[in-house]
Amino acid sequence: MSDSDGKVYNVLFICTHNSARSILAEAALNQMGRGRFQAYSAGSEPSGEVHPMTLQVLRDLHVDTGFARSKSWDEFSGPDAPHMHFVFTVCDQAAGEACPIWPGHPLTGHWGVPDPKQAEGNEAERALAFANAYKMLARRIGVFLALPIESLDHLALKGEIEAIGRTQDPAAQA
Repeated sequence: MSDSDGKVYNVLFICTHNSARSILAEAALNQMGRGRFQAYSAGSEPSGEVHPMTLQVLRDLHVDTGFARSKSWDEFSGPDAPHMHFVFTVCDQAAGEACPIWPGHPLTGHWGVPDPKQAEGNEAERALAFANAYKMLARRIGVFLALPIESLDHLALKGEIEAIGRTQDPAAQA
């Protein structure tokens, strides 16, 4: 399912450490946007490892985790990097950082999601925070996938992307 030109849209999800939220978003978009979108993730200060509960959420959803690695956004800012059409920050800290200049000037947006790594409680409660982060990102990605990207002008599309980032998730507020 691609636009009339067969175009595949590249999307980069950024979070500071690239160990949880951005990895979850990458997995969700690659699963939900098959053939039309290619998702990537990166961090401004990558931790070097993906959080074990991130990997467990993905395995529970039957997602192959072979793609998952914590990496720097520098991989996506150079001349040999894939051309990004969209870049979304998914944590408030990364949203406040000075991002690289992305080749091609992709549309950007902030889709902040609570950090599941900050969750307190027993293991089940912490695991639920990771599952809720995935659900919130997947809902936003679902709305994004429903946008008529090809028929919206730049300003209208930017407005829709920003509106998606402002949506509140009932599960995250519980």
